[in-house]
Amino acid sequence: SAVYNATTEPEAKSPRRLPLGCTLRHLRGWRLPVKVFQTIFSLVAVVCEELVQECYNCSPLYYFEFASCSAFLLSLLFLYVYCTDLYESLGEDKVRKL
Repeated sequence: SAVYNATTEPEAKSPRRLPLGCTLRHLRGWRLPVKVFQTIFSLVAVVCEELVQECYNCSPLYYFEFASCSAFLLSLLFLYVYCTDLYESLGEDKVRKL
């Protein structure tokens, strides 16, 4: 005896979305300009750090380079997650953990 009857239809899978579809519904109001400004500001910090040609005590400069580059990359990651369909693909709970 078969487990399924002849009238049982297979469950339809939902179509997969590409994670590159652009959407701004998760960064509304003042949040989008602040995130864009944060990304631009951290990029300017990286560029300004690279303009330094000589230093006598370079350890703070290296820390600033690490911090500004990390801030730039994380800002780009957050903009990518919040401004694309990757937010729905991952799920809100995983995005909050990130």
